[in-house]
Amino acid sequence: MRTILLLSGMITLLACGDGKQEAAQALAAADTTISTSLSVDLNPQDMPLFVELGSAALLGIEAPTVKWNEEMGRMEVDGGQHFGIVITEEPGDLPRLKADLERDMLQKHTVIEEAPDKLVYRSQFPDDELVFIHFYRVVLAGDRSFTVQDSEKGRFNEEDVARMAKAVRAQRPA
Repeated sequence: MRTILLLSGMITLLACGDGKQEAAQALAAADTTISTSLSVDLNPQDMPLFVELGSAALLGIEAPTVKWNEEMGRMEVDGGQHFGIVITEEPGDLPRLKADLERDMLQKHTVIEEAPDKLVYRSQFPDDELVFIHFYRVVLAGDRSFTVQDSEKGRFNEEDVARMAKAVRAQRPA
């Protein structure tokens, strides 16, 4: 009887281990998830821009989708439910956008943040509790001007919009 108890105790201890290996594996997996930041270089698409999407773990994707929309003449960068932007090569016109928002008779728009090159605003239908957060930003790259906006395909919170609004920058010269 003692032999059976002694053997079962030893087998249990050997099977359990000290947990160090499992902890090291879990830590390694967490480190790779945290440190993986997704980015896209748009230079191959003739746009001297670089998009930093953020953490792959936060976005819940392995790679972003980059698509040229020929009909609309714009680049679409999609990173799951928490990232979606549209980039168009055109001169930005923030005063026109603000005037359009003020004249909108269907929705109420409230400016959250305003800068010389960026506008972040909240849109809401009067009879609806559903609120949409949008941004519009102008990015200059050399002598070219691009507008960056949130994608109309998604519904983003203020944190998502803040990350997307600062995600695009001009490509550094090589």
